[in-house]
Amino acid sequence: MAVTLTAIPIELVTELVNGWGTLPRQDDGRGDAPHRPVADIAARLGLPARLRAALTPELLARAADRLHEVFSARDAEACARRLTRVLADSGVRPVMEAGDGGGDGDSGTLRTAWRVDDAGHALVAVAAVTLRQYLADHGFARIGICTGGHCADVYIDQSPGGRRRFCSVTCQNRARVAAFRSRRAAAAG
Repeated sequence: MAVTLTAIPIELVTELVNGWGTLPRQDDGRGDAPHRPVADIAARLGLPARLRAALTPELLARAADRLHEVFSARDAEACARRLTRVLADSGVRPVMEAGDGGGDGDSGTLRTAWRVDDAGHALVAVAAVTLRQYLADHGFARIGICTGGHCADVYIDQSPGGRRRFCSVTCQNRARVAAFRSRRAAAAG
């Protein structure tokens, strides 16, 4: 059954990847268990109720792992190739829909949406479409994998300067402390 989707907040993409992706959880010692229940993220994804009810930890993990590949690309060309592959594999395609401009159904307003024929691909499709739009607007340099030691979480850089390289302030602080200790040990040594 076909499903029509619209983009979700970009923060949900990073939450999906970091919370459900197997690589981020393995690299930082969180183990196999995601940090939040399925219902927590399912309610905010903008999917139809029947699809939210069908979400499983396995489906969330598969979608997160596919998207993690995009974030881990070494350059813009690889990122574009990977995201294009995710979009093509999901079968998502653009559609235009008439807007509801006050109830008459013929207000002349149109809105962009996305459609997938296989409801099983809706989750990865909506996240990939959102990431596609963000990358088109802001570029490849605004996404990445945390540079903190033993962390594979992803980040989206929405800072004015575009210099974010850590997934969180916690990882940034750990890296600063480690660098300070390293400099101090080198000076003493």
